[in-house]
Amino acid sequence: MRTLVMKFGGTSVGGPEAIRQVTDIVLEHTPHWDRLVVVVSAMSGVTDALTKGALTAAAGDDQTYRALVADLRALHYRAVDQLLRPDGERGALFAVVDEYLDTFETFCRSIHVLGEVTPRAMDAVTSLGERISARIVAAYLRQRGAKSEALDAIELVITDDTFQNAAPLMEETRERVQGRLVPLLDAGILPVVTGFIGATRDGITTTLGRGGSDYSAAILADCLDADELWIWTDVDGVMTADPRLVPEARVIPTLSYSEVGELAYYGAKVVHPKTIRPVIERDIPVWVKNTFNPQFPGTLITREAEPAAGTVKAVTAIKGMSMVTVEGRGMIGVPGIAARTFAAVASQGTSVLMISQSSSEQSISFVIPTNSVPKVVRAIEKEMALELARRDIDRVWSLDDVVIVTAVGAGMRRTTGVAARIFGALAKADVNVIAIAQGSSECSISLVVEGNAAARAVRQIHDEVILNARMSEAKAVPAAEGGAQ
Repeated sequence: MRTLVMKFGGTSVGGPEAIRQVTDIVLEHTPHWDRLVVVVSAMSGVTDALTKGALTAAAGDDQTYRALVADLRALHYRAVDQLLRPDGERGALFAVVDEYLDTFETFCRSIHVLGEVTPRAMDAVTSLGERISARIVAAYLRQRGAKSEALDAIELVITDDTFQNAAPLMEETRERVQGRLVPLLDAGILPVVTGFIGATRDGITTTLGRGGSDYSAAILADCLDADELWIWTDVDGVMTADPRLVPEARVIPTLSYSEVGELAYYGAKVVHPKTIRPVIERDIPVWVKNTFNPQFPGTLITREAEPAAGTVKAVTAIKGMSMVTVEGRGMIGVPGIAARTFAAVASQGTSVLMISQSSSEQSISFVIPTNSVPKVVRAIEKEMALELARRDIDRVWSLDDVVIVTAVGAGMRRTTGVAARIFGALAKADVNVIAIAQGSSECSISLVVEGNAAARAVRQIHDEVILNARMSEAKAVPAAEGGAQ
């Protein structure tokens, strides 16, 4: 049986007109698939509002969350009022909105009294947006004649108890999907599943991290052995660069799993970094499409990479970074310095995005988010107190306001001179490179540059290495109108 999983992001369900467009797409494709599953995010901005309500309540503010409840009620009431007929489910949906927003207000009241919000409580709060949107979409599908049912992913996706960034327990999730979701599909029902959320074995609500609705859809695609996964967003596909930085950015027709993984990790926001994990093993093709331009083909993500003119397919930038350096002449030949350094970083719950080490072993540099620098530097200094005291390590310091610029393309591994073209482009733009790293997959080269040079670096690499090569072969694809990566 041919199975398709479709995921719609926050902007795709951001209002009544957007939800109408979503249902048009779903109903158009339903006849062409034996089984179709829809996964939805919360309406655009809702998760941020829920988060803000909980955090301000924990800080002692009992007014902001009350105002947010009113704003969220108006947002969802408007959608229900414009989508559903008075003689249909409109009244029932108003009651559903009230129920979930009353729950949000109760949570915030308790958080305000306690003066803190735990990760577990935050997951309970932020899960509410998807629960509302799934019920609105399912009700509108029913009004349009589909046999549709909203389904909370807490019944399907079983996770560990790492609240706010839970990991799925795939075997148990597969069993739940087979037992709960498959019977609905076999009965001809079109399920609308909440993205972003799951539950522990004990039924406690968890979330998969921000942007986790993509991940939810991929998990379900894996568990259903789906033929394809379609991710609907507000741009025409994955682009060669952020069009806000590079107006000439183009849609990339095809990408490999490894390429899109590098792009997602280094700042491209069309596909969530975790999304490709579940689909790789099942070799499930992923399409990235535009809800508001559904006739555009989009970007196809598959196992095998297709060569691109010039070998580099895209360039990304990730901002808000700092480069921390541990340096000292006494480090030369001393085993364990790197291991202890990164153990100290890990102890602070901080992920390292890039590493660069001098061949003389006199320094180790790595890039982390700027807001993590103070605690990471303190942890390293504590770990290396003896080495600092005897001057084996001279200092631990950070260079702030840097940006990681990454060029991505699987063709790099088989092509000589790619790095030379990239660095030549940067030289033309008078951009100084602070540090360099090449991924072990050999499909990316990452560079650290000063923050004020990042936009110039991205534009120059795009123009010199990507756009000129593509134009020379007349294979450019028109950029999406509106939206941004």
